[in-house]
Amino acid sequence: MADKKVILSGSTVTGDLTIGNYIGAMNNWKKMQEEYNCHYFIADLHALTVAQDPKALRERCFSFFAQYLALGLDPENNTIFVQSHIHEHAELAWILTCLTPMGNLNRMTQFKDKSSNTKNINAGLFTYPVLMAADILLYQADVVPVGEDQRQHMELCRDLVVFWENRYGEGTLKMPEAYIGKAGARVMSLQDPSKKMSKSDENEKNFVSIIDTPKKIQKKIKSAQTDSDTVVSFDQEKKPGLANLLTIYSVLSEKSIDDIVKDYEGKMYGHLKVDLADLVVETLKPVQEKYDDLMKNKDYLEQLMAKGASKARVRAADTLKKVYEDTGLIFRA
Repeated sequence: MADKKVILSGSTVTGDLTIGNYIGAMNNWKKMQEEYNCHYFIADLHALTVAQDPKALRERCFSFFAQYLALGLDPENNTIFVQSHIHEHAELAWILTCLTPMGNLNRMTQFKDKSSNTKNINAGLFTYPVLMAADILLYQADVVPVGEDQRQHMELCRDLVVFWENRYGEGTLKMPEAYIGKAGARVMSLQDPSKKMSKSDENEKNFVSIIDTPKKIQKKIKSAQTDSDTVVSFDQEKKPGLANLLTIYSVLSEKSIDDIVKDYEGKMYGHLKVDLADLVVETLKPVQEKYDDLMKNKDYLEQLMAKGASKARVRAADTLKKVYEDTGLIFRA
């Protein structure tokens, strides 16, 4: 995989992966695995910017690792690891923090949004983007998938490469690019179809988790927002809620939206919702079975975490060694 470009993707351990992540995985992960040297990590250090229950955090880390595997990520062909298992993340983050101007962090809109909604405005929340930059730069990532809410953080990461080169010279940190995946179905919130479905949404009714029980899946889809009309038709502007359900149905059934609309001619929205709920339950059944098996064997998960960390540390240690040489720190053998 040495000749492949490196792609890095991390996920904070909040909420659970959703049906939107499942569809995104179907569209991108297999292709990415063939084209890139893929690194996926569980961002548990980032989670500490918010007060956590230690027992719950530990369980969520196991859960997220198992969800990645259940969705089809192959630990043999991908590097899958837990962020805190690689001490180089914290070390590079501190070194980069000492290079980052306060003004750049003050301009981060996500910090302003989050700090306005919490009483616990800690330093970690403020320097979160620097740790994110360290995550990326540590692995010499060529490309990084980023959502709209992370775009500003990506810009800071690129700025830090420039700052580094101005102070220490070129060749140590690679300039990363944003990754634009295969254009696929955009899965929207079930209750607010104007926004994308998110695992971090505070309202559980807005998303279907890949590990939701069949009963919960059926309840969420049946209560999904539609409109007062009764005719099943696809209209993104006038019927965004129904269009979202038809999109999910189309991807999971591999049928065209036109064919689905014909199937429900003369039928009510309720019929579509019931059938879609059954389809989602059936689609996620093998994912959930694999997830349940993995969660019953924590020792096996820990073995995979250790193997993933060992693979990840090869690149991480190499980068940190160069960073130490640049800055004048003595690298430990």
